Amino acid sequence: MKDFSPEILAHALHNAIEFGKADPAKILPKLFQHGLDKKDIKEIMPLVVEFVKRVNKMDAKQRESTFAGVKQHLPAEHVEEKRVLPELSGASKHMVFRMAPFPSGALHIGNAKTFLLNALYAEKYNAKLLFVMDDTIGSEEKQPLKEGYELIEEAAELLDVKYERPIVYKSDRLEIYYTYAHEMIHKGQAYVCHCSQEKLRENRANAMECECRQFPPAIQLQRWKDMFEEPEGQAVVRLKTDMQHPNPAFRDRVLFRICDREHPRVKKKYRIWPTLEMAFAIDDHLLGVTHILRGNDLTIETDMEKFIWDLFGWKHPETIHTGLIRIEGAEVKLSKSKAQKEVRDGTFTGWDDPRTWSIQSLMRRGITKEAIRGFVEEIGLNKQDITVPIESLYAHNRRIIDALTPRFYFVKNPIKLGFAQPLTTKEISVPVHPDTPERTRTISIGDVYVAQEDFDAHKSEEIRLLHLCNVLLKEPARVTSYENKKLPRVQWVSGHVPTRILMPDGNWMEGVAEDAIAALEPGTIVQFERVGFVRLDNVKDGTYEFWFAHH
Repeated sequence: MKDFSPEILAHALHNAIEFGKADPAKILPKLFQHGLDKKDIKEIMPLVVEFVKRVNKMDAKQRESTFAGVKQHLPAEHVEEKRVLPELSGASKHMVFRMAPFPSGALHIGNAKTFLLNALYAEKYNAKLLFVMDDTIGSEEKQPLKEGYELIEEAAELLDVKYERPIVYKSDRLEIYYTYAHEMIHKGQAYVCHCSQEKLRENRANAMECECRQFPPAIQLQRWKDMFEEPEGQAVVRLKTDMQHPNPAFRDRVLFRICDREHPRVKKKYRIWPTLEMAFAIDDHLLGVTHILRGNDLTIETDMEKFIWDLFGWKHPETIHTGLIRIEGAEVKLSKSKAQKEVRDGTFTGWDDPRTWSIQSLMRRGITKEAIRGFVEEIGLNKQDITVPIESLYAHNRRIIDALTPRFYFVKNPIKLGFAQPLTTKEISVPVHPDTPERTRTISIGDVYVAQEDFDAHKSEEIRLLHLCNVLLKEPARVTSYENKKLPRVQWVSGHVPTRILMPDGNWMEGVAEDAIAALEPGTIVQFERVGFVRLDNVKDGTYEFWFAHH
């Protein structure tokens, strides 16, 4: 078997640079294009794992510099590949897209994907982008919230999304929907049904029409008028479709329901509310939408809209379905309904709590809008449901902020390190950033603190206090020399201030940081060496509070 080491290293580095972390399962298939035989998989896999471990221990600078020396071992098109949004059919000079979020809370990184994808395509084609707030009353479990409107508008602003004004609210358009409902009932295309849900399910399953469907239009119109005075659950408006349709869910679907819940915008002005497909079928035509980008979970709603457009003889917009994305990461749990509950009961501190994974929470952690936009653009129009590592988002952010981010010292769970003899060094100069060694800052040396876990892990060993000196780590510590020796590096802090870091799981990492952070303005992103990128959020009672972004 040939030596595949150069190819493995090149693919591992490329994978890590693109996604933040190399994955052996992504590397192995690439080797077949270099001549790997299936019978050699068992022998080659340990080597792949070993290279991946080495690459994942490298920092971003090491990966980039190492990749420059081995990228010739990848196919040229693989190295030069640049992800761009694919072209859409029906492209023209008069394209109109729409973002249509449901205001049940803040957008999280998962459901913001389709929202932002529409915006990116509108930018690509210099097209109109409509902001349609899909705020009809939904199910009991999924309801519009007053704060949801502001949170979603704020997310659009944070992501620098440019859209047509004013925002369109579906809750302002009920009379329009009623007009078209009246027309459909008058033409015999829809009817008012009083059957129970159990009866309807049975009829659908058996492809049977119910008695309500048989009344002529004149009687149906009276039943429609009466529906406005009937109690909740008493009646619905159904679309007349083919009861022999192969998909039972498509048979005589609901267009309107009675609901007495109070709406956050229009209160109890309306009782008859349209379903998603009814409202969008009307609005997509009246608002002139030419391209609809939506998830695969709405395919039957798309079929329904096409059915309604055909009833009115309207031209179909181009509808493109995309797969859902699952964000993979130990701490990532995306659920707007779960977040709504936990914000309400106080488990979360608010919609910008890091555990919501909302756009607001990501920005508060130090994830830039450019990283989020790049992350969504990279995913693009995935046709199937996919799983994307959260490291991919972090990799985008790391590339944007790394060169501009100063480094500081921080240790968690600190203990004061005593010395058998005084340190002869009173101050040291350290690089502001490893890529610009000529730019330095000065650290004054006073009391020295190290992390309890570092002390325990290296007790009685000779270690190097990073950039400072070499010591035999015990109590008291003894300085052995000052030259830069190859020893385990231990982070330390001198001139300390109380500091804590809010992690993505909602827990605080307590510690101390060097007092140079006192000059930082809230909102500044820095890197705590050997901890990760963090953003200064607040100073409370003398304690500097940072939010963790990523490693």
